[in-house]
Amino acid sequence: MTSAPSHATAPDSPIVGLAASLAQWRPISLEQSDLRDEYLRFIGSMDAPLARSGGPEHITASCFVFTPDLANVLLCFHRKGQFWVQLGGHVEALDPSVASAALREAHEEGGIVDLAPLGSHPVDVNRHALSSSYGTCRVHWDIGYAAIAQPGAIPVTSEESEDVAWWPVDALPDNVPPMFAERLATVLAQTAIVQTTTSQTRTAETTTIRTTTILRRIIQTDAAGATSAKA
Repeated sequence: MTSAPSHATAPDSPIVGLAASLAQWRPISLEQSDLRDEYLRFIGSMDAPLARSGGPEHITASCFVFTPDLANVLLCFHRKGQFWVQLGGHVEALDPSVASAALREAHEEGGIVDLAPLGSHPVDVNRHALSSSYGTCRVHWDIGYAAIAQPGAIPVTSEESEDVAWWPVDALPDNVPPMFAERLATVLAQTAIVQTTTSQTRTAETTTIRTTTILRRIIQTDAAGATSAKA
């Protein structure tokens, strides 16, 4: 595995946080793992890998928004690309992290306020070339994150998209980017693992709290009984 970049950067900067998160992330496939290592090398070789003005290649942030059962994904109709795609965009100067940039883009493009990020690590990495219609951008090193919307959440179209809508994950529209279905399948597999792990952690925490509460009651009862016996 490639280590995080060593160039001088503020310890709390988004790029340092991203490098640490990528290094800790455990992709589900060898292909994603190898690409993750390429991302770490790219980050280490660039002066401003998050800035759109830093060059034709830079990091971008995506957010795959799902219904709680992971049966539907929220897609927007991209103006420049003229296709349905996940929510996301460039990292802005005021974004404290790439993950927060992804969530901000999801709020702005999808119009759903109440979104629950699913973990702090990425769920996929996807590097893709761009056409001339994207201006000076030539390659996006995209970082995908996942979030869950509340049941019945209704999206609202923004100025950045022509439309936004829920789509069944197994019945995507025809006009999506190349290999999008394959990317979504990878994201879903990774997201399901994160969701299961999170659920297990919450169950374990709840069990620990209940056990501690019961033990305290037993101790209090025993102490009260001992006091009564002495009396």
